[in-house]
Amino acid sequence: MATDYLSLLNTSQAAAVMQTEGPCMIIAGAGSGKTRVLTYRIAHLLEQGVDPFNILALTFTNKAAKEMRARVEKVVGPNARNLWMGTFHSVFAKILRSEADKIGYPRSFTIYDSQDSKTLVGQIVKELELDDKLYKPSLVLGRISAAKNKLISVNQYLNDPAIKADDEAALRPKIGVLYQQYQQRCFKAGAMDFDDLLYQTNVLFKEHTDVLNKYQNMFRFVMVDEYQDTNYSQYLITRKLAAKERNICVVGDDAQSIYAFRGADISNILNFEKDYPELNIFKLEQNYRSTKNIVWAANSVIKNNQAQLRKDVFSENEEGTLIEVLKAASDNEEGKLVANSIFEDKMNHHLSYDDFAILYRTNAQSRAMEESLRKLNIKYKIVGGLSFYQRKEIKDLVAYLRLTVNPNDEQALRRVINYPKRGIGDTTISKLINVAEESNHSFWEVVSSAEQFLPARVSNPVVGFAEKIKSYTVLAGKEDAFEAAKFIAKNSGMLEELYADKSIEGLSRYENIQELLNGIKEYVDDPEREDKSLGAFLQDIALVTDTDLKDAAQDGEAVTLMTIHSAKGLEFRNVYIVGMEENLFPSQMMITSRADLEEERRLFYVAITRAEKKLTLSYATSRYQWGNLRSCEKSRFLDEIDPRYVHFKFAAGTPGAGQPDPTFQHVFERRSNLLPTPVRKTAATKYVAPADFAPSDTSNLQSGQRVEHPKFGFGTVSALETQQGTTKATILFEEVGEKVLLLSFAKLRVL
Repeated sequence: MATDYLSLLNTSQAAAVMQTEGPCMIIAGAGSGKTRVLTYRIAHLLEQGVDPFNILALTFTNKAAKEMRARVEKVVGPNARNLWMGTFHSVFAKILRSEADKIGYPRSFTIYDSQDSKTLVGQIVKELELDDKLYKPSLVLGRISAAKNKLISVNQYLNDPAIKADDEAALRPKIGVLYQQYQQRCFKAGAMDFDDLLYQTNVLFKEHTDVLNKYQNMFRFVMVDEYQDTNYSQYLITRKLAAKERNICVVGDDAQSIYAFRGADISNILNFEKDYPELNIFKLEQNYRSTKNIVWAANSVIKNNQAQLRKDVFSENEEGTLIEVLKAASDNEEGKLVANSIFEDKMNHHLSYDDFAILYRTNAQSRAMEESLRKLNIKYKIVGGLSFYQRKEIKDLVAYLRLTVNPNDEQALRRVINYPKRGIGDTTISKLINVAEESNHSFWEVVSSAEQFLPARVSNPVVGFAEKIKSYTVLAGKEDAFEAAKFIAKNSGMLEELYADKSIEGLSRYENIQELLNGIKEYVDDPEREDKSLGAFLQDIALVTDTDLKDAAQDGEAVTLMTIHSAKGLEFRNVYIVGMEENLFPSQMMITSRADLEEERRLFYVAITRAEKKLTLSYATSRYQWGNLRSCEKSRFLDEIDPRYVHFKFAAGTPGAGQPDPTFQHVFERRSNLLPTPVRKTAATKYVAPADFAPSDTSNLQSGQRVEHPKFGFGTVSALETQQGTTKATILFEEVGEKVLLLSFAKLRVL
């Protein structure tokens, strides 16, 4: 069996797979087959007789874990199902479910998403009568998250002079108090946020060495994917777990470390050897994804970073076309150039719109792209929109389900106590909250005994609601997740209320609830799931990552639009990186320090290496910002690409159209003889239209007619196709060959 999969690997990959003992670092360049190496390394361990329960494999998305498990199972069979494999958050949430009582949490603790956390912080800010403009929930949570990722406790935060000085300088001296209140309220509600799943795991291992020893003995082999994206908290957990056996293998690429804003610490991979002097290092340097020109261009950019693990990435694929750089007069012009390029490439090369992706530094850049794509009837999908689980009706039903599993979940309780309306007004809710705070009881404890605090007329609907939730809890203990959820959706009155709304929006909300129930049914019917309880399902959906949600984008053939951060781990045949301008990319906020600028350069490297066959970069010389038209300067990153691998193209009307960009006069200078010179095709002589050229009415254009184009010259119409009111003409031009043009834009003179 071993021979079968080892024969599929190159020399470096095979060496990394077979090195199973001791610490190991696999530096994997973009497109170098790291997933294959991780997969076969796990398979090799199992082939050597290692118990799958003794292997821990940590990833950053559920999708990556699922794909890896499926691949391992293909090699070694169903034994792979017993692996401990998943995201950091899902694996340690599972451990915390078993051990939470040791640190004072219920095993049925709720996992708060970012919206739950923002709502709670907003409530605390209001209760403390602080300025909600100064103490914005997202800002406060960012500060709290950074503290947790660095394992700074509430007490440490409140007593650290440097932290106190920072908050006072920012005119937010109460952040520490908000952190304290937030943690207390989460604890009282039996809830953890995403950061807590790692923070509390560290607390568990630190305070209970018997628990740490238990998992050190269990996980004899620890593997971490995308190690360059780990934060301090994740680094410490993995180091503790591997401390006994020291069989730790990390896989990553420092050149693709782009999540510092989320707390990722590139020094974890750069300094890995300091923790393990006996480290075995393997470099995967062959890129199987991209053409040589794309790989060479990426190398020429990333070599400008000082903080890096040196490697020589190469490709044995075709040389490919040169990287095209488009210069436009404005952001709208840039959108038109990109849309036209996509349309022409699709038609001329018989591609699918799924082959194309437009990547940008910020979400706001999508507007000009969207408008231009719509004008050409090009279907597109935007990754990063509102996710299914963030829709109001879904959050409402999920709140009922969360409350069923954990009645102390304050955010869920507040959300549904009067939905659908049952006569529990804001005044009543405020009274109950005040009683809970004054008596130091949870909100649920007060709600479930409301008759003690309120007159009968007011308390009756509250008591009735509490009885409902108690009955749901009993039911959920007996039935699987689907049966419990179906009953709760009906009994709560939610389905009836949504069904009664006959508007298009109402129908959509009702269908979304049906889709959620379908998803729960699918979850329960999965034969590989041992735990089919409502609690297990809720944990599963709480741990869905942003990357996993990309797969929920609309179906059907469409161009993908997304930020570069969202594109990490993906690949497309043709990639457009737009907005290559100073202060946009690199971002204005990321050019004040070398570390930040190097992170931006790594982000550009990630963007370049998403492309398989064709890469196009574009920039505008002017762009609207806050309603004002501003001049733009092209990105410094364009100057860092070795000029041998690029071709510049200007839109008509932009400064320098038809002339080489003066800042690229060095384009013909050979700065290095280390790489072969790309073969360039000689450009055809540019056609010049006569002075009296005037477009004809093409509404009656027919196949076989001769036409003249101001740019492509003379040609013959070979085919016409009309879709949704838009006519496309396929024309065979004498000088430039076949082109597919939109008649509404083509400016043809019929001869």
